[in-house]
Amino acid sequence: MRKLRVGDKVYNATQNGFSDFVRYSFSEVVSLTKTLAVLKNGVKLYNEPRISYITESVGYSVSRQKGKHWHLVSLEAIRKAQLENENIAAHEWFQKKEFTLEEKKQIYALFGQQGEIVP
Repeated sequence: MRKLRVGDKVYNATQNGFSDFVRYSFSEVVSLTKTLAVLKNGVKLYNEPRISYITESVGYSVSRQKGKHWHLVSLEAIRKAQLENENIAAHEWFQKKEFTLEEKKQIYALFGQQGEIVP
């Protein structure tokens, strides 16, 4: 566990309830004070690593909001964010899209006559 340094890339993951998607925010440390790390997006973190059970084992608490943590970026976190963003885009597309009868028939044909997903 180390303190943050200028140039470190960090991320935060938030979720509104268990059924919501995880939404990732990424930023970079741009300056340091004696106790804080200031991110490019203006968020101030206590520059003291803490045990975190949110998404990573180590996190940095948001100043005046100790329940919120930011974490050092890893390749695994980037991949999780990419997959989650694909899920969000697909979900939002289906929420906004109104299918014509012809489109519904094509979808039905793709998933089989019984309405089950065909591998």
